[in-house]
Amino acid sequence: MPDIIPIHDLSHPGLRLYAGLTEAQLRNRLEPDKGIFIAESPKVIRVALEAGYTPLSLLTEAKHLNGIAADIVARCEGVPVYVGERGLLASLTGYELTRGVLCAMRRPQPQSVETVCRGARRVAVLDGVVNSTNTGALFRAAAALGVDALLLSPTCCDPLNRRSVRVSMGTVFQIPWAYLPHWPGEGVAQLRAMGFKTAAMALSPDALRLDDPRLASSPRLAIVMGTEGDGLAEETLQQCDYVVTIPMARGVDSLNVAAAAAVAFWQLCR
Repeated sequence: MPDIIPIHDLSHPGLRLYAGLTEAQLRNRLEPDKGIFIAESPKVIRVALEAGYTPLSLLTEAKHLNGIAADIVARCEGVPVYVGERGLLASLTGYELTRGVLCAMRRPQPQSVETVCRGARRVAVLDGVVNSTNTGALFRAAAALGVDALLLSPTCCDPLNRRSVRVSMGTVFQIPWAYLPHWPGEGVAQLRAMGFKTAAMALSPDALRLDDPRLASSPRLAIVMGTEGDGLAEETLQQCDYVVTIPMARGVDSLNVAAAAAVAFWQLCR
């Protein structure tokens, strides 16, 4: 049975995971096998559990114990479940919990680029995307629109950042992802060696239109999305096989990176 632990103040050491540690401390970069992340909301937690992630503890409003969190609590055999009133949890986390349930989970072992790309036809490469909201939205779009895997440059936001997980609606647990440690140089060469053409999404007078048939007909394609604001560096554009743009109307020059990615994924993953 789960270990139900009522909390009446914030002194319990088990609560440190939810408020006392920064995102970097939760990741535990010195010992990645001991890293932790926080999943928020019953729906997201269920997706993580179904994907095989290991829960370490739960924090829930008392009213949800036999309500919207009942099935989650039942699945957390032997896991401490901290239960408190809404106001106390808000003072702990620093904000009102809109869905009243948090779960601390063990971070998975990192996967290799070769592993996540095995059998993939379409992958997305995120280059320096640092905003957690955009990262979550990119994962959600990729999962929904048929991307097989995501690859991230070392400067990208952690996909298991609490806000990224929440915005993704748990799709970070459903779609394979890995870091490309040497991007763009060795990273582009690595993709090319696996048979991928690289399509860099950028504004350029010589760019291909997104609906160019050469893109859709490519057996293996890596869609490269750049950082917010500055987009992709010239070095990256020079190394990629194609530079691709989305045709715009009314003089609009660009879209938010997550919105642009969704359009590109829909066109190129059909």
